[in-house]
Amino acid sequence: MYFRDLFISSIQSFLLTAIILGLLSLSEAQVRSSSNYQLQSDSLNFGGGLSTSTNYELESTAGEIATGEGTSSAYSLKAGYQQMQEVFISITTVPDVVMTSLGGLTGGESNGSTSVSVMTDSPSGYQLTIAAENNPAMQKGVDTISDYIPTASPDPDMSFTYGTTDTYFGFSPQGNDVTQRWLNDTSNCNIGSNSTALTCWDGLSTTNKTIAQGAANQPSGATTTLYFKVGIGSEAGAIAGDYVATSTLTAVPL
Repeated sequence: MYFRDLFISSIQSFLLTAIILGLLSLSEAQVRSSSNYQLQSDSLNFGGGLSTSTNYELESTAGEIATGEGTSSAYSLKAGYQQMQEVFISITTVPDVVMTSLGGLTGGESNGSTSVSVMTDSPSGYQLTIAAENNPAMQKGVDTISDYIPTASPDPDMSFTYGTTDTYFGFSPQGNDVTQRWLNDTSNCNIGSNSTALTCWDGLSTTNKTIAQGAANQPSGATTTLYFKVGIGSEAGAIAGDYVATSTLTAVPL
């Protein structure tokens, strides 16, 4: 039995199982913010704004001074609100995760893991999500292994638990940038500030789940480790064969 994550690292073309890279136009620093909003850049002008119709959309300004793009052998400058600098983001490719075989009649657990690194210069940082291609994620033809259902739902479980007749496939992220849902206080998840390996287990979904979010980190980047586990109860009677789960990791600048 094995679990496989397929990824293609390409910013120009991608499949459903590819890592998706997004680019936004952002300025170097935010100039206005509150608990409800954040402005990356403002503009002093006498006209312009957003214009739309059924055929087009135009964002314009009028009256700004000394705008445009300037370059030399030593620098590159994009001046003005409409010249806002594009940000950079990259994500490492992730190899297949092959999990050890299990006895369908006797049950047991199989484990696997992989790591992904995201690097960005976006002033607002980045967000990393994961989504399964299928529901449930792990399949072999018409045979499937159920996505893990936490007993602490809607929060993840500190420990991966299952009954004698259950078959479950779950995951657990760990890293400095994992979001609050995956942090713990040594007893419960979605509370506290600890990011601990092999804790806070959940099931994959075809809907994106945010697993990490962090600040600008160029050039060091930030690494998130994903742990995967299959648990088969001793009386589950799982059908023998090779099961595959395909998922998509998506990194976007904020």
